[in-house]
Formats: sequence, structure tokens, C-alpha cells
Amino acid sequence: MEPDRRALPGCSRKSTFLGPRPIHGDSLVLWIDDAMFSIKGALTCQGILENGRGYAALTLPDAGPEQRCALDRCKAYGFELYLEGGLIYSSPPSLTLSGTSRTSDGSLVVKGAH
Repeated sequence: MEPDRRALPGCSRKSTFLGPRPIHGDSLVLWIDDAMFSIKGALTCQGILENGRGYAALTLPDAGPEQRCALDRCKAYGFELYLEGGLIYSSPPSLTLSGTSRTSDGSLVVKGAH
């Protein structure tokens, strides 16, 4: 089933800098170069400012090795975050990967800039 692309009430469709407040969703469409992944689970994105530059930090559930490898070698990626089928955040279409890391629970953190 295709996700509902309308924003949920109280949420606006964004494609600007996120800001420091985390946004939580339950599904995500992630495009990496020419591949696309659908991911379900506890997902979070938020903006981080470092040295005057804004980054989008995306936390994914424990990703499989295929996703991790695709992210580690990609040049650009983008994503759409959904909650209960409604679009709550759309990243800029071409984020430049600046790094990946893991949290203590195994979640994958992807950091990128526009």
C-alpha cells in the first residue's frame, strides 16, 4: 500500500532545516543514489548545527548490512518520514552523506548536509 502523502493535522510538509527538536515516525522511504528502501520501525530525525553548518541526523532501526553498505558508499541520499501513513517530513532531495555511526542499541545514525 502506498503511503498517504498528505501531512497529518498539526504537521506541515517540510523540506527545510529540521531544527534541534526530534521528529519521530514509524516508516520511511530512503533513496540512495539510484536505490530505494522502505524502512519501518522507530525512526527519528533532527537537525544538528556544527561549526555553523546544518546537518540532518536520521536514526534508523538496526539496519541490515545491505543498507549500511549502500549508505557508506553513497554520494547523495534523501528521505521521507511518515507517521501513521501521513508524510511529516521530506528532506532536501540531495543530502551529502557526512558520516554514519551506531548507537548503543545498534540503531544506525546517518548524518548529511544539503
